[in-house]
Amino acid sequence: MSREFEGKKLLILGGNPETIPLVEIANSWGIKTIVASARHTDPAKAYAWKAYDFEGLDVGAVIKIATDEQVDGVLVGVADILVPMYCKVCEALDLPCYATQQIVDVFAFKDVFKATCERYGVHGIPEFYLDAEMRREDLDKIVYPVMVKPVDNGGGVGMTVAYNEEELRAGVALALENSNKKRFIVEKYMQCDDMGMYYTFKDGYCSASCIYDRYTTDEQPGLSRVCLGGTYPSKHLEEYFERMHANALRMFKEIGIENGILMLSGFYENGEFYVYDTGFRLQGEAPHLLMKAIHGFDQREMLIRFALTGSEGDVDLSRDDDTRLRGKWAATLWFLLKEGTITRIEGLDQLDQDKRVVANIQRLHEGDTVRPEWIGNEKQVLTRMYLVCDSKLELADTLKYYMNTVKVLDAEGRNMLLKGFDVNKALELK
Repeated sequence: MSREFEGKKLLILGGNPETIPLVEIANSWGIKTIVASARHTDPAKAYAWKAYDFEGLDVGAVIKIATDEQVDGVLVGVADILVPMYCKVCEALDLPCYATQQIVDVFAFKDVFKATCERYGVHGIPEFYLDAEMRREDLDKIVYPVMVKPVDNGGGVGMTVAYNEEELRAGVALALENSNKKRFIVEKYMQCDDMGMYYTFKDGYCSASCIYDRYTTDEQPGLSRVCLGGTYPSKHLEEYFERMHANALRMFKEIGIENGILMLSGFYENGEFYVYDTGFRLQGEAPHLLMKAIHGFDQREMLIRFALTGSEGDVDLSRDDDTRLRGKWAATLWFLLKEGTITRIEGLDQLDQDKRVVANIQRLHEGDTVRPEWIGNEKQVLTRMYLVCDSKLELADTLKYYMNTVKVLDAEGRNMLLKGFDVNKALELK
């Protein structure tokens, strides 16, 4: 446990459940954590030394909080929408920031990010032109189904699948409602292999920390396909390195990324890779938990250290990181819930005795209610389980065991869990 930063003040932007571990690590170092977010009820605030609310995306209010508290550093948690604010606050207070305005301009909005990627040969999902006026000549060119999403939100928020014009119009209205910039995009609805490409940057060195396959639910038609989990490494890893990795590295270098963590989400279809989303911050999926278990370094610690010193420490990515996970096999397993109130949860009480479970991030508990508006985004996640095994077969057995063991029931004894992914298909087992 490091005590070199004891008494330092760190302002963390965002208070969602995924930000709690970041706060806890800083607390364990003796740092005085201050969590600021737009919602008074955000759970990470309960773990902080102090907590503040701000309205909307009021940068001036956050600068005042930081100034009044005389903070020593600022860090964004797990929220894409707050990265631009993070950059502006750090710039105003002359504090270390892994983002620059140029980087923010690229990654903060899905349409700008997509156009930038294309310039470097990093392909995006085929898109249909449509604006808020929804002119007839544009509508007539759309081939269904399509995905409609706001340019500046994530986690499935404001995203819908449309199979006809009526659903498209409703999807556009929802996307605009969930976009601060009042912009949206309409893309081909991809029904193929989903992937994550997770990069770590330190002093200009870029490492592909993990390339993995993601699996999403198909039980909620018309809504964004929420993740059910992922397996590491990806079955497409070698082809990704051959066809896309070098282009991504060139893009990262030319837009000026020196430090930080970046996720690219993409699809693989008929030999082509299509990138559809990004996040220049810690991820809610938390691949860093698997990396810590396998490699020993913790990206959260690196980011906290950077916020207070401008350096991510003594981690040597060329030595300590390994996309192929040192021969291990790993997975994340998400349990998604249907609408209703949780009365009983079974199968999660013995996880600390299973060495294959390196972490479990539980969001919902007995007595919590899954609201209708949570269906189709990551708010319907009960928990995320992180597994590391010595072989592919061991990983398959472990995934199947927990899919069969974990149960969530409502007051009438009805099952609230959605189906998990097909383990044999995911890991290409017979």
